[in-house]
Amino acid sequence: MKFSISLLLALAAVLFTAGAGAQMKLPRSVQPSAPPAVQAPAAPAAQTPAASDANAEKEAAGKLAAGGWLVLLDRGDWGRAWETSSAVFRASVPLPTWMDGIPKARAPMGNVVERTPAESAYKTTLAGRPPGEYVTVIFDTQFDKKKAEEVVTTVREADGKWRVTGYSTR
Repeated sequence: MKFSISLLLALAAVLFTAGAGAQMKLPRSVQPSAPPAVQAPAAPAAQTPAASDANAEKEAAGKLAAGGWLVLLDRGDWGRAWETSSAVFRASVPLPTWMDGIPKARAPMGNVVERTPAESAYKTTLAGRPPGEYVTVIFDTQFDKKKAEEVVTTVREADGKWRVTGYSTR
């Protein structure tokens, strides 16, 4: 099945509306030598062990939510993945656009063979987003047709639950 470049670009634009792509890192092989323009705020010089433990717990919770959401994509449960994503995600990506675009984006990769979380980071700010609690997780994923990195960003919403607010593959 072939996809036009304009369709893929349109899908990418929809998926990254409202700055969802701003938290992305370049592939490790293309990391710039200078620091990126958008950086997390510097950690306090004397961060207490309790604060560090709390952030680690939040990072783990965000990572768990991201992994669970990816399982929905793996099963082709596109509607439930959209329903369980963050309010910002649902407002940025209309359901019909999601239902049409995500299967076309995932089909060329095939089924998941193996997925491993490679990196994760807890942040309280992301470019283009309101202050909050965010966890970005990069998964090294082996699909049966290709290998890819999946980047999933979760946000802790007002009800305390972590929900996906950004997704991409590279």
